[in-house]
Amino acid sequence: MLKELRQKVFDANLKLVEYNLVVLTWGNVSAIDRKSGLVVIKPSGVPYDSMTVDDMVIVDLRGNVVYGKLNPSSDTPTHIELYRRFPEIGGIVHTHSPWAVSWAQAGRDIPAYGTTHADFAFGDIPCTRGLSEEEVNGEYELNTGIVIAEEFEKRGINPEECPAVLVHRHGPFTWGRDESKAVENALILEEVAKMAYQTESVATLSGDSDVGIEKYLLDKHYLRKHGKNAYYGQK
Repeated sequence: MLKELRQKVFDANLKLVEYNLVVLTWGNVSAIDRKSGLVVIKPSGVPYDSMTVDDMVIVDLRGNVVYGKLNPSSDTPTHIELYRRFPEIGGIVHTHSPWAVSWAQAGRDIPAYGTTHADFAFGDIPCTRGLSEEEVNGEYELNTGIVIAEEFEKRGINPEECPAVLVHRHGPFTWGRDESKAVENALILEEVAKMAYQTESVATLSGDSDVGIEKYLLDKHYLRKHGKNAYYGQK
């Protein structure tokens, strides 16, 4: 069942190791087959170095396992909620990569400080509100997905224009048109998070509070790479 997609999701999960975005059993990648409404996701707590393509789990959009012998990732309800709320995305990644997690643990957005960020996202990377004690003790993973979607709706952010979010005190989720693009976005987010931290450090040392990309420069860099009039790269 969904043999090709299971292989792609397996390969994408191994990319997280290659890119140094995960250690131990942390993190997960999923992808959705929109035609069938089925999601392929990494199994829970299985080490990357012993995981096989046959370990990938298939669930429906209610979280029921329809293929596989292992438990799906504990973050599966978050992934499912994002697929439900963001129908334009095809793949999702969650990591505990240290630079992005540092911003999430501080409860801070990652500000758009320069053109590297602008090439990736059309504005700051949002950090969600914190989950309440009731939300954590209830359907925690589902509520995580709800809070992410809520943050984008509240701020009027298009998830295609900002393919990443920080969950307060937790860590990053990224997404894309497929699992490969979601992994690429996880890697970019980690670099952007590191650059933003270093930018603030340099600004503090120099006593310069005037940091942050100008709106016209943000627009230029984002729109030259994304959208109908983009001209970056090859056709």
